[in-house]
Amino acid sequence: MMHYRLPKTRDFERQLGDKHTHLVTLENNRGVVVGLSDFGARIVSILVPDKLGNPTDVVLGFNTIEEYLAADEIYHGATVGRFANRIANGRFTLEGETFYVKPNNGPNALHGGANGFQNRIWDRRVVYKEKADFYYVSADGEEGFPGKLSVMVKYRLTDDNELVITYRAETDKATVINLTNHAFFNLNGEGNENVLDHLLQIKADAYLPVDSHQIPTGAVESVENTPFDFREIKPIGQEINLTNDQLAMAKGYDHNYVLNADVTTVQLPAATAISPLTGIRLDVLTTEPGLQLYTGNFLNGNDKGKQGVYYEKHGAFCLETQHFPDSPNQPDFPSTLLLPGQVFHSETSYRFSVVK
Repeated sequence: MMHYRLPKTRDFERQLGDKHTHLVTLENNRGVVVGLSDFGARIVSILVPDKLGNPTDVVLGFNTIEEYLAADEIYHGATVGRFANRIANGRFTLEGETFYVKPNNGPNALHGGANGFQNRIWDRRVVYKEKADFYYVSADGEEGFPGKLSVMVKYRLTDDNELVITYRAETDKATVINLTNHAFFNLNGEGNENVLDHLLQIKADAYLPVDSHQIPTGAVESVENTPFDFREIKPIGQEINLTNDQLAMAKGYDHNYVLNADVTTVQLPAATAISPLTGIRLDVLTTEPGLQLYTGNFLNGNDKGKQGVYYEKHGAFCLETQHFPDSPNQPDFPSTLLLPGQVFHSETSYRFSVVK
């Protein structure tokens, strides 16, 4: 049996350039403890009680800031931006001007470029036992994006075992924005086997097929009679190895779901995952129109996690709430344009409970 605990605070206290990194701890009165770092405004740990009451860390990550800096997988738990997911060829046009983000994923710009928000040390202005706010100002031209963008990410842990993430941003020039959190979940407990037996439900009647570079083709296709149909709860791995061009290109699931309209108001879960082993249930609620299901297809055994276990393929899943990939180049997708005077606002909640 694995014994989970929060990493040591001192192992996250480092000076990087002119900033200091820290580990911030949130806790509620029902045994949930969340570890956050201002390096990438990221989730380091989420400890929740399993069906026997044992604290279980359900998020992949590392015990020290040095391991995050050296990791093969750089997005563990991070706030991702300016633009989550892929922009085809790193190019998009706004108000007649073409902007270029240097590709870092084949021909694509992924997750805001090579030096995106996951590598930035955010300011931490307010911390309570149940709340932590992180702030970052992205300079005009950073990674090729236009406009000075002021971003806030607020984490709040409730006594209903819900970690609420609120995003807010303003710009001084027309720009594009798509923010998400890149937590890698394993509800068996971090480092405890793969997640293919986890049960998963996604409230989406459609998904976006992709081309060989994992850019949406522009089509919106029904999930019916495909391996992408998670409208009824089923094991993640039930159809992951079926002969299917989309699964083959991504080496598993790495696709955006078009969420049904009734689950984009933070009132009803957009997705639900359950571990049969621990009984831990995760409900994801969001205001976003899309959700990227990623099944850890490129975890490659190079990174050793908090329990000393190397992270292998399908050792976690991600449910990244977002606007659609490549939206700046696909006018039929929900707009990711942010103009001066507007406020970008988005909310996503991770709600934990136990199925006995």
